[in-house]
Amino acid sequence: MTIKLKKPRILIVTPETTYLPEGMGNLANYMTAKAGGLADVSAALISSLFKQGADVHVALPDYRAMFDNKLDPILRKQRQMIREQVPTDRVHLAEDRAFFYVSNVYSTYGWENLRMSLALQREVMNNIVPRVRPDLIHCNDWMTALIPAMSREMGVPCLFTVHNIHTVKTTLAQIEDRGIDAAYFWDHLYYESMAEEYESARESNPVDFLTSGIFAAHFVNTVSPTFLKEIVDGHHNFVAPHIRQELSNKYYSSCATGILNAPDPSYHPATDSALPRQYDEKNHVIGKLHNKRFLQKQLGLVKDDQAPLFFWPSRMDTIQKGCTLMAEILYHTIDTYWKENLQIVFVANGGFRKHFVDIADYHGIKDRIAVCEFDENLSRIAFAASDFILMPSLFEPCGLPQMIAPIYGSLPVARDTGGIHDTVTHMDADNDTGNGFLFETYDSGGLFWAISQAMGFYKRPLKDREKQIRRVMIHAAQTFNHDVTAKQYIDLYEQMLDRPLTHKRGS
Repeated sequence: MTIKLKKPRILIVTPETTYLPEGMGNLANYMTAKAGGLADVSAALISSLFKQGADVHVALPDYRAMFDNKLDPILRKQRQMIREQVPTDRVHLAEDRAFFYVSNVYSTYGWENLRMSLALQREVMNNIVPRVRPDLIHCNDWMTALIPAMSREMGVPCLFTVHNIHTVKTTLAQIEDRGIDAAYFWDHLYYESMAEEYESARESNPVDFLTSGIFAAHFVNTVSPTFLKEIVDGHHNFVAPHIRQELSNKYYSSCATGILNAPDPSYHPATDSALPRQYDEKNHVIGKLHNKRFLQKQLGLVKDDQAPLFFWPSRMDTIQKGCTLMAEILYHTIDTYWKENLQIVFVANGGFRKHFVDIADYHGIKDRIAVCEFDENLSRIAFAASDFILMPSLFEPCGLPQMIAPIYGSLPVARDTGGIHDTVTHMDADNDTGNGFLFETYDSGGLFWAISQAMGFYKRPLKDREKQIRRVMIHAAQTFNHDVTAKQYIDLYEQMLDRPLTHKRGS
């Protein structure tokens, strides 16, 4: 696929990671992906777009300390991916001391994140956009959310991708104090109160960053079609009313859509160097068994080739990921399937972790339950060793574990919401359809029902299971990848470049 116009130039502006790390507070704490899990989504997307023929440029902060720090392989790998796949004259590093020496993409201090955001956007607006002269600008999350207003004033189409609904606020005066000529595009921004003139708004009427990005952009996308519709329909009360309203305006104007993220290409059992035994869909039975034996031995679990192994891959928080549901039925699940030696492995960080440790200690079932801090290699081995993963999420803006697991031949046991709804369908082995086990009502009974459904599948003859897992693995590898995601973005770019642009406020 190629873009219809003759090599239109796309500038992607990204703060490098797509989700906020734990520690920023409020929504950011539970909207955050596991540490490092999504750090290279932007890099892989940029590489895929370039390989598919787009004249793609990328603007990102020059995180010098992290780029050169051997102790931070995720960010170093991301920069290397961009450098290897995209010619260096297409990579535009925003230079500012605000982010030269930071050790993380985001700080635990809100004022420091705001300072880095304004430094990035100043460099993009003042230096990178004039140098690149893009035909379309693609911005990502609140740290880039002022750029759509400038883009609209310039008449350059802008796509704004909402990965996380976290936002910040500051005044026009503070924005201008950081070297941004906000007077040029002030009337395309979204303010805490109605702003009718520049001077009255400048000092005391804060600009809402994320809402401004949604409001000013010509087109908006979230990273899940279903999550977007859930926001518009008012299913999530943690979404601020003004964010919901602006997303709704875009949605009902046919200017909003959902495009799923995809796992990093390194998540494939045939090439994953972390695995004790690599495998593909043709030899997955012996491959997964070898990895299961390794994991059982390493974690002190009952050594049993036939034991059903469940894996918890998501961070442990009580708001989003359904930890309390799992805690309510943890011992009951182990006890119900005691003869089958059902085992559950947790590889995740988060405040709720101690509760699972205490349950295992109290009941003396540490040979059935292993609670481990997050480790990238151990997590990959668990995907390969497990038969099922557990994702009883209250909400899911996108989610990656439910896409990674089927690639490794592990079936999701998950709640039917957001990105999970877009990627998992209930297993019907008799009709060769489905790739997991879904429940709808957010309670522990629903989760136990889904686990029981998974166990019903596990008790089927090995030949039947082998056939279904092979089918699921093939479908997952073909569907959950960045080439598919990149094609959807290119289609959207084409649609935007063909669309007449207007300066009309809010259109």
